[in-house]
Amino acid sequence: MNNALNNSEILFIYEARLCNPNGDPDEENRPRIDIKTGRNLVSDLRLKRYFRDYVIGKFGEEYVWVSKVEGKHVSSDGRLEALKKQLKKEKNLEEELPKLCIDARLFGATIPIRAEGARGERGASKAFIGPVQFSWGYSFHKVEIVESSTITSTFVGRERRGGGEMEEAYGTMGKDWRLYYSLIGFYGVISGRRARGTYMDENDVKILDNLLWKAVSLEPTTRSKIGENPHLYLRVEYKDADTIIGDFRKYIKADTAEPVRDFSNVKLDFNGLIDKLSKNKESIAGIYLISSEEMSNVRSLFETTFEDAVKSLPHPIDEDKLKANLRKGM
Repeated sequence: MNNALNNSEILFIYEARLCNPNGDPDEENRPRIDIKTGRNLVSDLRLKRYFRDYVIGKFGEEYVWVSKVEGKHVSSDGRLEALKKQLKKEKNLEEELPKLCIDARLFGATIPIRAEGARGERGASKAFIGPVQFSWGYSFHKVEIVESSTITSTFVGRERRGGGEMEEAYGTMGKDWRLYYSLIGFYGVISGRRARGTYMDENDVKILDNLLWKAVSLEPTTRSKIGENPHLYLRVEYKDADTIIGDFRKYIKADTAEPVRDFSNVKLDFNGLIDKLSKNKESIAGIYLISSEEMSNVRSLFETTFEDAVKSLPHPIDEDKLKANLRKGM
């Protein structure tokens, strides 16, 4: 398979201003909020979706497993058949699929295996456990929902009445739920041991480092998502596949000035995280970091404390080489 990887831990912080970071379909698509703490919640699937959508838009759907096919939703069987046609490859595709799709190598995948024999017989599946996993994200502060207004679609549709005839109907109606402001933190882990099971290697880590920031910078362009911008991506790589410190967010303190309407209303104190990492300095192989201008002081703090261990992102990879690395040799 691939060369062994070391463990890494990730902290990713981005803001959402006057938008809906992650709507709950069971609650009229309201932003997800912890009712006990008032904090905004964002699922890990939302973050992974940004990454997948960016790769699809930039390089093509054939590099992503969890994807539509030619703009249409399909089953996992349909997605597998589409890949077979694109690659003109039938044998062993289920076993080697992570080599084809960057999201399968990073986040894992469940691949259907068609049953032989009687029609309608259920087939088995093969699961690849992803070495890159993120917890749910949450805001560092309480959030407030903007009072929702009812919105309607402009175009008139048609619907069938009791007698079977078609009559004109008004456009659909719904609620436009948004938050005034949310500064969201995600914690992630790269498991060096699990990387072997999906063929993930150092080039794939570089792809994640380079593209996740761009994905959140450039992908949130729908009406409900525009207003999201990244502020900090921090990956701490260790010298082995055994070291894990734990959720970085619990070492960060937030001081807020209410009402929270802007980045300047939230002050994050990283001294606790710096202290924790300093105690484990001998286990750290490198610290990879990219920050916004607003969080340049955090970069300076890490550079002062860890000196040459801090490496600036993105990695210097030209676009052609990056695209070539999305797929392993087959």
